[in-house]
Order: sequence, then C-alpha cells, then structure tokens
Amino acid sequence: MNKVVLIGRLVRDPELKTTSSGIEVATVTIAVDRKYKNANGERESDFIPLVVWRQQARFLSQYFSKGNRIGVVGSIQTRNWEDKDGHNRTTTEVVVDEVEFVESKSDKPQKSEPRQEDDYSDMPFEL
Repeated sequence: MNKVVLIGRLVRDPELKTTSSGIEVATVTIAVDRKYKNANGERESDFIPLVVWRQQARFLSQYFSKGNRIGVVGSIQTRNWEDKDGHNRTTTEVVVDEVEFVESKSDKPQKSEPRQEDDYSDMPFEL
C-alpha cells in the first residue's frame, strides 16, 4: 500500500501549468514539522514536493497561497529524468489525490492596532 497523509504549510504559491494535452498540473512544496525537537530544542521541518493534477490542481492554485496550512492525501512517486546537462536525476514527490483546508482565514492572527484604554469614540452607544 502506498498512501501518504501530510499536514504542512506551503513554502511558496502553487505553480499551475497546462500540459500539451490540456491537463492542468500544479506543483508546490510544503514544510511538514517533525514530531520531535532536535538536541537544541528546535523543531525541524521536512520540505516535500507535491504534484497535483486536474481539478485538484485548479482548486489548489485558486484557494491556497504561500504560508497556508494544508492537508493532503496521496502517494509517493519516484521518477527518473535527465537534466539539461545530460545527467540522470531522481526525484521523489507526493502525487496528491485530495487537498483539504486545515485552517480558515479567521484562524490566522489578524494584525490590528491596539485600542487605547479610554478610546470609545467609535462605539455605537454612549457610556
């Protein structure tokens, strides 16, 4: 069985392309925190490349951007290719079947000016 479930943050905006046969494909990398801290007490992350096809690719590129938390389900795929210099390369990536929101925009901390203790001028009633 080859099944992967990951929750992480997008490290950049998804890149949406269309193949010569008209199929949409998106690529992006997510940072997934490791469960345990290292010897310095810091939590490390793994950076995992994702490939998303068809409707899921369009959904990903429309509704997700750098920094968003995302949940994905897919499978690990390893492929071989030749770079522009003729060297053989191997890539391991997750081919995504399902994309899920992990947090809504309202879950993110909002930047706002702190209210002054005695500034109630914008209240809809009198004190």
